[in-house]
Amino acid sequence: MQRRLLLAAGITSAVALAGCAGPQIGQYASEKPVLDLRTYFNGTLDAYGVFTDRSGAVVKRFTVVMVCTWNGDDGVLDETFNYSDGTTGKRIWRMKHLGNGRFSGTADDVVGTALGEQKGNAFRWGYTLLLPVDGKTYEVQFDDWMYLMDQRVMLNKAEMSKFGVRLGEVTLSFVRRTS
Repeated sequence: MQRRLLLAAGITSAVALAGCAGPQIGQYASEKPVLDLRTYFNGTLDAYGVFTDRSGAVVKRFTVVMVCTWNGDDGVLDETFNYSDGTTGKRIWRMKHLGNGRFSGTADDVVGTALGEQKGNAFRWGYTLLLPVDGKTYEVQFDDWMYLMDQRVMLNKAEMSKFGVRLGEVTLSFVRRTS
């Protein structure tokens, strides 16, 4: 019984420490240029990305065209995906600015509500995505980070996991169209 209690305490401690180990959004509060999500994601953007598995191998490449609009605190990010294997996809985010740099978002393939926060040049949000794979759908968690590089370019790195096990990573470059 003591052995089980010690093991449980050790696992709990390891999980708690792992949760504190990553970067926090507040670290980026003084970084420039300052990101305003409603300004950046307004108009048409192009994105170029890859999905890598846990070993780092590129599994899929894709492009995205995003048409983004805001009406006050409510935004729509309409994404059209084209994958390297010839398949396509669509996701429409319905965003809400909650004040103080906090945002929520919903989409048809997102379980519940995504929650995020922006500080300085960074935006971080987490959500659970319904991911179709070989005729089955899995719920996977995303820890999604975006970093504004300049007024046109933003880099995005999202870690994907299930049951706390890292499955892979999505890396994207967003580019705002000039006209």
